[in-house]
Amino acid sequence: MSAHSHEIEEGLAFLPKFDAAGLVTCVATDVATGDVLMVAHMNDEALRKTIATGEAWYFSRSRNALWRKGETSGQTQRVVEIRTDCDQDAVWLRVEQIGAACHTGRRSCFYRKVEVEGGGAKLVFVDADRLFDPSAVYKK
Repeated sequence: MSAHSHEIEEGLAFLPKFDAAGLVTCVATDVATGDVLMVAHMNDEALRKTIATGEAWYFSRSRNALWRKGETSGQTQRVVEIRTDCDQDAVWLRVEQIGAACHTGRRSCFYRKVEVEGGGAKLVFVDADRLFDPSAVYKK
């Protein structure tokens, strides 16, 4: 193990490893239940704003833009704890989710499970009740 990897894996310096696009993967879970709410990406600015404000900020690859969770929908995330993995290329936010985490209006983005059927796979809805109507919230 090189001195640099030792510092990354065992040291106390927060040294997030962003990918070639300048992003790090972020998993958000509900602090009370442990449920996975969403997976998103952060650039350096989103991570800095999250740390500074205690609110979750992300970077949208599809819109190529920084966004604060809930800025349009009101479905915010208050960050309780931030963790990073062993090689610091992923971030885990433990959050208090206000309302739904998913832009589809559901509590979690993980509202379908994969079931094996006849050697293939299909999706089945689980925990899929909507907490809000996305067409009313995200008016185009």
